[in-house]
Formats: sequence, C-alpha cells, structure tokens
Amino acid sequence: MANIKSQIKRIRQNERRRLRNRSVRTALKTFAKKVRAAVAEGDLERAAEAYRVAAWKLDEAAAKGVIHKRAAARRKSRLARALSKAARRPEPQAS
Repeated sequence: MANIKSQIKRIRQNERRRLRNRSVRTALKTFAKKVRAAVAEGDLERAAEAYRVAAWKLDEAAAKGVIHKRAAARRKSRLARALSKAARRPEPQAS
C-alpha cells in the first residue's frame, strides 16, 4: 500500500477507471455480437440498426480513451464489411 497521499488518490482513480473501462469494453463486445448475429440470421434491417448503435458506441469509447481511435475504426470497418457482404448475398429462393 502506498504511503504518499497523491499515490493513494491515484490508486483510487485507477481502480474507478479500470472498472468503467471494463464495463464499456464488455458492452462493445455485446454490440458487435448483436450485429454479427443479425447478419447471420439474414435480418438486414436489424443488422443495420445494430451496426449504427455499435458504431456510435465505438466512437464514444474511442473519444473517452477506453479504446484507441484506430481500434475503433478497425472494428467498425469489420462490422460494416460483414453487413455489406450480407447485403450483396442473393436471397434464398423459396421453392
């Protein structure tokens, strides 16, 4: 345990930030999973809405410094690419 007052405060701050960052990162994974699940089911409307929310949350996390801005851009790109690929796939024909 630290003896210096400023270091004790810094430990408290770091713990609060760690917990906040962990919850934000977990939420980001959930939003990305919703996009991928909707794409896998072929529900493009729901996937597009889920992507919009996920992209917004990724930008917000990058702005707060939870993740790096390029990491956010990379994740958004991968989700957008999956959504675009699903949109180009031909609809299965009912026989």
